[in-house]
Amino acid sequence: MHIGKDLVAASSTPLILAIVAEGDTYGYAILKRVAELSGGQLEWTDGMLYPLLHRLERNGRIEGHWGASETGRRRKYYRITETGRAELVHQRRQWQAVDKALRSIWRDLRVVVPVSRPVAARSLWRAFFLPTFARRLTPVPQAA
Repeated sequence: MHIGKDLVAASSTPLILAIVAEGDTYGYAILKRVAELSGGQLEWTDGMLYPLLHRLERNGRIEGHWGASETGRRRKYYRITETGRAELVHQRRQWQAVDKALRSIWRDLRVVVPVSRPVAARSLWRAFFLPTFARRLTPVPQAA
């Protein structure tokens, strides 16, 4: 199923923050992680990811630092900041409220629409928005 551009854009900030909260990572690894967690439902491009990473960095949600890749080439790694963690918690709560509201609306409208429940969508939800995820948001000591 194709997921519209607006929904992808709306979900991109919390998804990036959640992935970066797992530990230091770089752009291409973020693209692969999104595809993996979504079962291929979300296919992001460099052109969508890097402007968002730069905006999150400018706004203090993530920090970038240069390091070496496995091949010795320079690579920019990102880590989440305390401001980013707070933003992630806030956005996660908003998405939970949206999910609850939409479930109620669809149920109350009694619209008969075939709904597929792909494993990927459930996996993505579990990875980013379930309450147990909040435990993973505890501050991680950063190397000096």
